[in-house]
Amino acid sequence: MKKFVLLIFLLVLFLNTTAQSPDGERPKLVVGIIVDQMRQEYLYRFYNKFGEGGFKRLMNGGFMLQNAHYNYVPTWTAPGHASVYTGTTPGIHGVIGNDWFDKETNKRVYCVKDEKVTAVGGTLQEGNMSPHRLITTTITDEIKIATQKRSKVIGLSIKDRGAIIPAGHMADAAYWFDKITGRFISSTFYMNALPTWVENFNKLGLADKYASKVWTPLLPLDQYIESAPDVNPYEGKISGAEKASFPYDVAAMKKAYGNYEALSETPFSDDLLTEMAKATLDGEKLGQDEWVDFLCLSYSAPDKLGHDVGPYAVELEDLYIRLDKNLEDLFKKLDQSVGSQNYVIFLTADHAVSDVPQFMIDNKMSGGALSTSGIKARLDDYMKNYFPGKELIRDLFNEQIFLNHDVFSDDPKKGGVDLLVATELISSFLLQEKGVANVYSKSLIRQGDFSEGGYKGMVIRGHHPKRSGDIAFILEPHWVDFGRHQGADHSSPYAYDTHVPVLFYGKGIKKGKSVQYHPITDIAPTLAILLKTKFPSGCTGQPIAELFE
Repeated sequence: MKKFVLLIFLLVLFLNTTAQSPDGERPKLVVGIIVDQMRQEYLYRFYNKFGEGGFKRLMNGGFMLQNAHYNYVPTWTAPGHASVYTGTTPGIHGVIGNDWFDKETNKRVYCVKDEKVTAVGGTLQEGNMSPHRLITTTITDEIKIATQKRSKVIGLSIKDRGAIIPAGHMADAAYWFDKITGRFISSTFYMNALPTWVENFNKLGLADKYASKVWTPLLPLDQYIESAPDVNPYEGKISGAEKASFPYDVAAMKKAYGNYEALSETPFSDDLLTEMAKATLDGEKLGQDEWVDFLCLSYSAPDKLGHDVGPYAVELEDLYIRLDKNLEDLFKKLDQSVGSQNYVIFLTADHAVSDVPQFMIDNKMSGGALSTSGIKARLDDYMKNYFPGKELIRDLFNEQIFLNHDVFSDDPKKGGVDLLVATELISSFLLQEKGVANVYSKSLIRQGDFSEGGYKGMVIRGHHPKRSGDIAFILEPHWVDFGRHQGADHSSPYAYDTHVPVLFYGKGIKKGKSVQYHPITDIAPTLAILLKTKFPSGCTGQPIAELFE
């Protein structure tokens, strides 16, 4: 009888425990890390300089995709973050660039700018932001829905878009760095006042502490054999710096630039973000109950620095060695606060980066830099020869042309311009421009579908029918659209821009590697399987089968 009663007691206890633990085998916390502007090859090139607890911990103790790519153009920061977390591409999630020409307002708009909200804890210039232009759900939205908002979702980054877009529409908060005040701020989309723990973090004055430092290399310069010499003709200067070589007096740079932007181009901003992430774990008690939480981190310094100095600068290598130490510090904090068997990490990048065009030219390869503003001026003059007095082009931006449809008509008697003729003339003109590889009209794009291969397929997946331009073009390999020959850029369909790391680590993740091709859109549905949620609403990716075999 006693055994029967004990059996009943244990059964009731089991049922109660199950009822109180609706997440089942879900981890207690997911940490999504996006490194802004990171090539897959950096993992190999800098491997011997990394410690055992950062990148190597993920590479050797988790599962690594060695052949993961962005499958659309243009490859920019905002579309990259959106594609990782929605499992689809700009053609569906609608974030077609960091900025784009808005056809309704007839002006350029910023991806997260929202005039309906205001800043919380910072300046209006930096704070009226939200994810309102993101059309589909994110995996972070889906975990909020699956747990009826019991899960916490927090987004953190130096860049506003790096915090806001991954956190999705239903986030508890997104915090980003106000370069005017040196504080982490938010907007009324999320809250009316900063939590006490965020105010306390800001009061520590860490931005001022880091901005008073001098950046010198961690190692003797002759040990950076993976990079070019510190002084070379291919690097531009960091904001506020007098020269493009070590050492960098961040305080002097800040004074010259007039705000904290100079700090954001140094590894010290990665230090600042890591400290904010650790404070978030404690302040929000992430991973401390039965409901899975989600922390979205985006490290911005590699992109801000990389644009100026390019992928082979000593400064960039030193930044990645320091970022590796940041990751090790963060992972130790996760072990302590959540438990090493209770969390999942994934790490990827929002895009990679080109080589420096002048470096390619000097080494007898193709490359170059062009200015789209110059192309537009020449194109306007060219079209006036055929349609005098008509302003056909509203904007040329992000390698897209937006036409003025008010001047087009099927009836020549009404003084209109034939759209097909104008499109063909513009396409022919662009193909004559040095550095332009191919041109795709909207009608040609609409004839394809999302499964189409090649560069045309990448253009299709990056083209939103209501938001994108009437004509898209891509540049030749190693050509960039910023009108200068120092530093580097991204946005192309080529492997140097698309090939990025994808690493999974933690609870339920086996050790291993895969060389099979995976588009970046496979991350979100993989997380959906791990977290037992719906796929994001516009998801076109597929779960990474090798991870579950």
